[in-house]
Amino acid sequence: MPQDSPIPPLILTLELDEAAFADFDGQRRRHFPEALNRIPAHVTLFHHLPGEEERGVVETLAAEVRAEGSMPVAVTGLRFTGRGVAYALESSRLSALRGRLAAAFAPWLTAQDRQGYRPHVTVQNKVSPEEARALHRELEAAFVPREIAGTGLLLWRYLGGPWEARGRFRFGGA
Repeated sequence: MPQDSPIPPLILTLELDEAAFADFDGQRRRHFPEALNRIPAHVTLFHHLPGEEERGVVETLAAEVRAEGSMPVAVTGLRFTGRGVAYALESSRLSALRGRLAAAFAPWLTAQDRQGYRPHVTVQNKVSPEEARALHRELEAAFVPREIAGTGLLLWRYLGGPWEARGRFRFGGA
């Protein structure tokens, strides 16, 4: 895929249950630098799929989600990222789904999307290491592992900062 395509790339994320999304997005709005926070809290599956292949991506996603039900996802801890903080997630079903999609999208994957998959939700980024360490300590002190649910997939078009919603694919075809 040409990197200089005139059609902006696509991003694929996991849709979370309403309560989990509200919690993570509220934390992101509180802790992410306001001027840089152009997108909601999210769990990225793929960072860069070719925009000109949107129809094929949509067909693949529509077929893949039909057999999936609500997906349990464990929130297992916090990650200090150097200049931010993220919640670490684990789900064998999510990893399996992403693996199937990676195989389907293999010819299009960038180096970043071919790397190992470590699902997470970033609630802070692009701050000083000191500010990030302080938030990491604060959140870690109150952290309790919990289970949330993935309810579908969300497809976005990257617009140089903000994202444009392009599709919602609910598990089970709902």
